[in-house]
Amino acid sequence: METPAATADAPEGLDAALDACDGIEGPLLPILHRVQAAYGHIPDAAVPAIAARLNLGRAEVHGVISFYHDFRTTPPGRHVVKLCRSEACQALGADALAAHAEARLGVAMGETRGDGAVTLEPVYCLGLCACGPAAMVDGQPVGRVDAARLDALIDTVLA
Repeated sequence: METPAATADAPEGLDAALDACDGIEGPLLPILHRVQAAYGHIPDAAVPAIAARLNLGRAEVHGVISFYHDFRTTPPGRHVVKLCRSEACQALGADALAAHAEARLGVAMGETRGDGAVTLEPVYCLGLCACGPAAMVDGQPVGRVDAARLDALIDTVLA
């Protein structure tokens, strides 16, 4: 599964996200999730429109975006690989797995390959502590990831 294209003609744009959340209590997070689902990230131009619709300051909207790690302000790669960095996964070799992923993809955590194929991100607990080290590839959780399994996952997203 690839991430959505960051274009204005995404199936659900900013106006649709704003309209869909009209009248609900505490609409900011649902709006941000919808915008990111539509564009793959939250474009800078969306912040003033969201703030105006909700009668909030732009700094308030930006503060929420920057607080939550899953919101992004730049387009991701076509595929997103997240590696768990929590204590349980670290105890099972997540540090070595992260180093392996960085070397294999040629990027550091939080970066996207130059060809735009893959973004590598840290995530802090996927809820798979009993199956660590854990990863998430394009939104799909994967447990018991070792270097060989990670290589297979990377091969799949690079194909």
